[in-house]
Amino acid sequence: MINYVDAPAKPRRTSGTIPLHGPEGFEGMRKAGQLTARALDLLYEQVEPGVTTAALDQIAYEFARDNGAVPATIFYRGYRHSLCTSINHVVCHGIPDDRPMREGDIVNIDLTLVVDGWHGDSSRMFPVGEISRKAERLIEVTYQSLERGIKAAKPGNTTGDIGAAIQSYAEDERTSVVRDFVGHGVGKLFHDEPNIMHYGTPGSGPELRPGMIFTIEPMINLGRPHVKILSDGWTAVTRDRTLSAQCEHSIGITETGCEVFTLSPGGLFNPLTAKR
Repeated sequence: MINYVDAPAKPRRTSGTIPLHGPEGFEGMRKAGQLTARALDLLYEQVEPGVTTAALDQIAYEFARDNGAVPATIFYRGYRHSLCTSINHVVCHGIPDDRPMREGDIVNIDLTLVVDGWHGDSSRMFPVGEISRKAERLIEVTYQSLERGIKAAKPGNTTGDIGAAIQSYAEDERTSVVRDFVGHGVGKLFHDEPNIMHYGTPGSGPELRPGMIFTIEPMINLGRPHVKILSDGWTAVTRDRTLSAQCEHSIGITETGCEVFTLSPGGLFNPLTAKR
């Protein structure tokens, strides 16, 4: 049985209940989401061959500091960076380092900024110089998968409707959906209820109700969906070494559909439609 509670009454921990947020929660998420989106816009021009992901991490940290925010990942379960930077066959949770990015790489940059206690969580794909057609196609499919998930996010539908919309599209395009990681409730907590799987059966899972706030963040592989975690305990890679891509928005369910909190102010969210 699924329980829903008014967000202010929910304990500050994941308790198996789904918080329903009011206007205060939506306003808090707008501020946090827009600051995160601005930070990712700032990184757009910085992603070039020869640049290190450690340099990108420092830029994000300084942006957060200068704007009164805190990167949620710093010291989260021992993690020490502002960003996750996942290159090529890295599915998620790639760790910034001093290795230069190379022409033709693709990199997912995942950032969560905490503003007045609210978590704005988003990630995007970035091409490093000129990329291959197969990399472009993977990115196209991943962004379209997210769009289909967002269209299914409306009152009366279920979390399974979101997953089914993503899975059916991605698999029709002969790509695969990673099962090991999910979207999640977000707000005052970094990770909350409900889990949002990016695959599933229509009509399954919790019903979507106005006030729910969560992320949708499909990870799509060119090859098989299987992943493994490297010895650092964080980095997830494709088992078959094929390319992987991800994109993520934080959204809130409204009376008529959903509101996306992490839209790019500069129209830079999708790298294949943005113009340098």
